[in-house]
Order: sequence, then C-alpha cells, then structure tokens
Amino acid sequence: MQQKPLAYRMRPTKIEEIVGQSELVGPGKIINRMVKAHLLSSMILYGPPGTGKTSIASAIAGSSQYAFRTLNAATDTKKELQIVAEEAKMSGTVVLLLDEIHRLDKTKQDFLLPLLESGQIILIGATTENPYINISPAIRSRTQIFTVHPLASADISTAIDRALHDRTNGLGSEPVKLDPAAKNLLTHRTNGDLRSALNALELAVKSTPKQADGTIHVTLTDVEACLQQQALTQDKDGDAHYNVISAFQKSIRGSDPNAALHYAARLIEAGDLTSLIRRLMVIAYEDVGLANPAAAARTVAAVQAAERVGLPEAQIPLANAIIELALSPKSNSAMAAMAAALKDVRTGKYGTIPPYLRDAHFKGAKELGHVGYQYPHDFPNGWVNQQYLPDQIKDAQYYQPKETGKMERAYAEQYHKLQAAQHQQPKEDSHD
Repeated sequence: MQQKPLAYRMRPTKIEEIVGQSELVGPGKIINRMVKAHLLSSMILYGPPGTGKTSIASAIAGSSQYAFRTLNAATDTKKELQIVAEEAKMSGTVVLLLDEIHRLDKTKQDFLLPLLESGQIILIGATTENPYINISPAIRSRTQIFTVHPLASADISTAIDRALHDRTNGLGSEPVKLDPAAKNLLTHRTNGDLRSALNALELAVKSTPKQADGTIHVTLTDVEACLQQQALTQDKDGDAHYNVISAFQKSIRGSDPNAALHYAARLIEAGDLTSLIRRLMVIAYEDVGLANPAAAARTVAAVQAAERVGLPEAQIPLANAIIELALSPKSNSAMAAMAAALKDVRTGKYGTIPPYLRDAHFKGAKELGHVGYQYPHDFPNGWVNQQYLPDQIKDAQYYQPKETGKMERAYAEQYHKLQAAQHQQPKEDSHD
C-alpha cells in the first residue's frame, strides 16, 4: 500500500504539537483554553491552504480524546454524514472536520444543524473562502470563526526539523543532510504553506540518490527542482487571489511602484494575465482618472499589446503602465461623481426632465410642451445659460474637482467658470 504523504503523517495529535498559529493555540489562547477546559464548541477555521486548519482539528480531537472524522462538504454525501451522526449517538460526541465547508448544500446543512445544537457533533469547518460571504448564516450563527494565517519561516523551519528527526512518521529513519540554503528555500519560498514545504522536502529526499556512506545529501538545486511553482497560492477562485489583486490596486493608489510590481509579479508568475490587465484598466480610470487622462489611454494601449503578445513578453508593456500609473497624480473625482449621481437616482431623487430637454423628433411634440431647447452651438463659445437638471435637484453638484494633475486643474477651472456664469448671466430667449 502506498505510504501517505509526509505532511499527512506529521499531523499533530495534541494541541502542544501544533506549529504556528500561537494566537489561537498558544498557552492561554482561545482554542487552547477550550481544549484544557473540555468546553469545545463548533468553529470555522478560515485561511490559505497548508496553514494548519486540519492540524488544529486533529490536535483538538487528540487532546480531547473524542472520535475524529473527516469529510468534504463538496464530495461526501449525506449518507456519510449520517454514518458520523450514528457514531456520535453511540459514543456521545464526535469531532467532525468538514473541509470546504463553504460548499455545504442545503440538504446536508439541514441534517447537520440539529446535531450541532445538541452537541453530538463538534463541527470544525475548514475553508479558504471568506466565511462571512460564502457560508450560510445558519451555520455561521452556530460556530465561532477563527482566522489562520500563513506560517512564519521559523515555524516551517521547526516543522522541517521535526520531520527530519521523527523516525516513526517522518524521515528520521534515513540519514538526511539538508543544506542550509535548501532549507532556507523551503522555509521562504512556500509562502507560509507548511504542506507544500513538507511534501517538497519528502520528494527531494526520496528522489535524491544515497551517497557512498548511505547519506542522502539534499542540495539547493534538489529543492528548487521539487518546489517548482508550489509556492504560488494565487488560486483564481480563492481569497489569496483577491488579496493579491487588492494589494496590487492599493499599492498603485498609494503611489508605490515597487509594491505594485511585486504583486503584479505574483499574478504573472501564477499565469493570471486576465486578472492583472482587467485590474489595471480599472485602476487607470478609478484612481488616476482625470488627473492624468493620457495615462489611462496609454494603459489601454499597453493592455492591448499585452493581450496580443501574451506571456512572457506581456510583462513588458504592463510594467510600463504599472510604473506610470503608480507615479501619476491621483484623482477619483469622476468615480465619486458617478457614485453620487447613482445614489440620488437609487433613492428616488431624480425629478422630472425639463420639457425642453425631452425628445422632440416626433409629431405632436409641441403639443406635449417639448419646446424651448436652446442649441448651444448657436451661441458664442458654444454655451448658453440653460438649466439641464430637473427642478427638484437643480442645484446638485456631483462633480467635485481635484486639482492633483494639470489636466484636472484645467477641467476644474472651466467647471468653476461655467458654474459662476450659470448663476450670473441672465437666461437667453428660447429657441424652439
């Protein structure tokens, strides 16, 4: 029978063996206190892959001596849940790790809820998706939500040392020499994902020939070959993906080209060109906007070039756009103006369109009062003092110029000039 992966074999069996997540399982912390007091309650563990969600569940069960079962909300059926429920009736309590709990359908949820209420099943839901968005309120109200974070390099180093010395479940039965540079890569390149680090270590050890003295010497080159792209956890459907995109936009908005390039590199390395170029287009108009309209146009050109040439060359025009947007003056005045207008419309503040602005290209328009429109091109400078907003909101001013860039300063000057003229100049006679 094939041996289980190293990361699986090294799962902790008691709370003290958990690596990392000290803010949850350290002495005096909430999960540790729950275990010590024998007052376990259902919970949801939310965080990236390989950060210890399953390990925490396993350790809770081991420390409490309760039966421990694992199911997957997406792939296991209601029948599997019923088997766990029967076991809970016989033994009193079962700790159930339900992976991908965000994919729990209503039938399974309805079956599970009474068992959570009675305490027969202590549910530990594991998810990489934001539970406040992706998990039903009925489940959330019966659980506590705890966030687990990517492990620090020191935590991964500790776990690697344990695995190398553990003769029962780890790699301690073989004399392994792990070069410091190789270990450093495992602890830093895996982005806080312990599962990825341990499985790469095992692959490196198992695939490296023994030396004449029987030692397995694992070098930096060996680990590089085994890691490949495992460190990149930008799952296109997971929170890590959205966190990188969020950090990317906020870095450009904050005028930090180095941070913006870093997060862009993560998306490029993960092969996610689509998300990167879409976000760049949004940033160009949302965050730079009227402060530098030319930068928005150049971003469109850069995106079109990137789409045409594809990766890896796409990174070149995108780098140009990223740096320009990061260092451009910023203005969100256009976005804010549209948001303000939408707010009025959505709350019923829109009034009646003035009759002279209504469509007059049909027979009977005059009889309906659709007359009086003044054609601006018939007047000097192409402008005439005329009300365009409905009477109910005639003084609304959605656009609030920002003068952070040369172009918007010019727009602001024209805007203020027109506003002043509208309030001072007497209205012209109407043209039908």
